[in-house]
Amino acid sequence: MTEIADRPLTVPVIADAAEALAVAARLSARFAAGASERDARRQLPSAELDELSGSGLLGITVPREYGGADLPTSVVTEVFRLLAAGDPNIAQIPHSHFVYVNALRQNGTESLRRLLFAEVLAGRRFGNAQSELGTKHVQDYRTRLRAHPEGGYVLDGVKSYSTGALFAHWIPVLAKNDEDRIEVAFVPADAAGLTVVDDWDGMGQRTTASGTVKLDGVRVPADHVVPHHLTFTGPQLYGARAQVLHTAIDAGIARAALTEAVDFVRTRSRPWFEAGVEHAHEDPLTVQRFGELEVSVRAAEALLAVAGRTIDEAAAALDEDSAAAASIAVATAKSAADRAALDVTNALFEVAGTRSALDSLNLHRHWRNARTHTLHDPVRWKIQHIGRYILNGTQPPRHGVL
Repeated sequence: MTEIADRPLTVPVIADAAEALAVAARLSARFAAGASERDARRQLPSAELDELSGSGLLGITVPREYGGADLPTSVVTEVFRLLAAGDPNIAQIPHSHFVYVNALRQNGTESLRRLLFAEVLAGRRFGNAQSELGTKHVQDYRTRLRAHPEGGYVLDGVKSYSTGALFAHWIPVLAKNDEDRIEVAFVPADAAGLTVVDDWDGMGQRTTASGTVKLDGVRVPADHVVPHHLTFTGPQLYGARAQVLHTAIDAGIARAALTEAVDFVRTRSRPWFEAGVEHAHEDPLTVQRFGELEVSVRAAEALLAVAGRTIDEAAAALDEDSAAAASIAVATAKSAADRAALDVTNALFEVAGTRSALDSLNLHRHWRNARTHTLHDPVRWKIQHIGRYILNGTQPPRHGVL
């Protein structure tokens, strides 16, 4: 690892894919050790996020001209899968960090890029203030970014499901401007008028602190605003890159649940008396079920890898066709990963037996995490786009969730 001495924090710069994956694997093992207890107590992973920031992983997509490794999506995807296999809550928290690094590199001004990429390389985290409750649909926004008579802008609104905001140094806020166009305002977490409320009470992904952000007359300098509406005016990979990270989280949940099921059955489960065997892991019906589950998880992992590579290929030669192929590859992987996460986390109890349902063991956290996280961006619509693409050659729409 190399160091950049003029940054305010001493954070290593990860040099290449091999180093990024090694760091992610190491952190995954560390985070896994306390994941169950954090979930049971709803103990927010502040120390773990500081360790993640200090590892240099949050800077791996910063462009090389700004000092980052600029690693491809296929590598970032595997980093997220590894982290999610350790603790999917910790993996989900920086999801928006990477999404908005991408938004910044796509439409940010040179001065804003220099400022915020330096912040990222110093270990600073981006959160998110995007979704809203009570609107007509998920892309209907009431939050407003209005011109201020003294210059710059002012933000007003309320955001929900703001994963990462409670732990963030900067909070990108999605809002509509005076022309009713979507903008992203990058706001310091300690800005006057900005309040982050830890009111997330989801049954799963409990320690993501995906609560509320309130914006009451928050002043924003003009050069801290990114014209996000331009993202979707031509072929883009913004949505595919965001969705593939959600897919990686689902695949990580599936692998973690299957790993814990294997350990439980081998060390704690009893065989069914009709099997005529000494150990649960020798029961032929249990063996059959584990084989089926492993096929499901491996298929999800393989499709995830294909999706990452397809995005990288599209980035090298971006046009309408390559962007569409990337979105469809991600939608396909997301469909498989959702199914694997839900199937495996449910089957864990089937293969492990009655004891696995004890609340004190907290094995149900895997199912709660899977059921909660897979509610992101319904797969049924992804299946529709896949069907139209393969049957009629219809390219998927340009938006941030495909």
